[in-house]
Amino acid sequence: MSSLILRAATRVLAPMMLMLSLFLLWRGHNLPGGGFIGGLVATSAIALQGIAFGPEAARRTLVLPPAVLAGVGLVAAVLATLPAGLVALPFFTGLWLKLDLGDGAILPLSTPLLFDIGVFLVVIGGVSAILLALEEDPETDSAEGP
Repeated sequence: MSSLILRAATRVLAPMMLMLSLFLLWRGHNLPGGGFIGGLVATSAIALQGIAFGPEAARRTLVLPPAVLAGVGLVAAVLATLPAGLVALPFFTGLWLKLDLGDGAILPLSTPLLFDIGVFLVVIGGVSAILLALEEDPETDSAEGP
């Protein structure tokens, strides 16, 4: 699609959608939201890039190939389950670590947040791979020819 209005709107909307997805991810380990819905919002921004500017622009937005993102996310989600087992707690027990940043600032980190980040990356990688496969022209991507 070659719409000037769509391209202009995408330049404004896509970055805002990506920021919203990060907000949903960060908020989700304590409140409703989290990795899944944040990943869907981020993938919507990537899909909008693909529709407005083509699949190559969407791939550049991703930085890493979708399969790599999904793999890294899966590893992060699995790693989130290991600390509980190391201290003889039930599987998927949430553990928190509070880092003192100085001047009274404390950064709370948790295994649920790591799990949500993993889910976030798996959703972005998986759904983006499907969407990019649907957007690409099979005639130009085929090495076999007619």
